Amino acid sequence: MAWGDTAPVISASVDDPSATPWIAIIIDDLGETRRGGDRVIALEGPVACAILPQTPYATHIAERAHAAGKEVLLHLPLQPVMQFAATSVGTIRVDTTREQLSRILTIDLAAVPYAEGVNNHQGSLLTQHPGHMRWLMEELSGRGDLFFVDSFTSDSSVALRFAREFAVPSIRRDVFLDHEPTWDAIDREFEKLKRMARTRGVAIGIAHPLNVTLSYLEAAIPALRAEGFEIVSISEAIARGGHPIVQTASVEPQAESKGGAR
Repeated sequence: MAWGDTAPVISASVDDPSATPWIAIIIDDLGETRRGGDRVIALEGPVACAILPQTPYATHIAERAHAAGKEVLLHLPLQPVMQFAATSVGTIRVDTTREQLSRILTIDLAAVPYAEGVNNHQGSLLTQHPGHMRWLMEELSGRGDLFFVDSFTSDSSVALRFAREFAVPSIRRDVFLDHEPTWDAIDREFEKLKRMARTRGVAIGIAHPLNVTLSYLEAAIPALRAEGFEIVSISEAIARGGHPIVQTASVEPQAESKGGAR
C-alpha cells in the first residue's frame, strides 16, 4: 500500500455509524515451528503474520504467507521491563546505540522477507523511551512503505507519538485474545474485540499460534461476516483508523509473551 506524503496514524471512530465494523487480527511469535505457521496461513481472510527474526522457519513462513496474500510483519524484539526475562536474538535494548539500532533493524528485516510492517515483541521498557522510539520511527520512515503496530505492552508507550511525528502509518492493538489461553477466555476477549469494532469502526486483535487459539479462530473467523463484521488487513485498518492515541487500552500483565515477560 502506498501511503503518500502523510500517514494515517489514528483517527476517531468512522463517521458513518452504519458502516460495517472491521476487525483485523495479527498472529504473533511465528517462526519457531513450521506447523504453527502453516496453520495460521490457512486461516480464512487477511490475518497478518508477525514473524520473529532469526527463527528457524522465518523465511519459509514469510514466503508462504506472502504467496497466500497475507500481510507479513517483522515481529521486532524490544527490551521488556522484566530484566530477568529471556530476550530474543536481535533485541533492541536501552543500551543500543543509534547505529546499532539501524544495523539490528536491517538484519531483522532481511530475515523476514516481504515484511510490509513492524510490530513490537515484548518492549514494555523500550516503548517508553522517547529516544529509542524516535530512532526507530525515523528508521521506518526512511525505509519505504512500512507501517507500525504498537502491540501496547505498556500503557506508557510513546511509540505512536513518534510514529506520527515521522509520518509512519500506525495503529495500536486493542485486545490480546489469548492472554489466558483457554477457549472460554479467548471467546470473552473475541467478544470484547467485536464490541470495540462496533463502537470504533475498526479494532485490532493480537493472538499467538497456540493450538487452542488457532482452533478457536478457525471456527470464529468464518462466522464474522454473518454477524455483520468484515475481517480486513492491517493496512486497511490503518487507513480507516481505530481510536485516538489519547484513549487508553488495558495492558494485560502477561501480554508480552506467553512466558509473562513485559
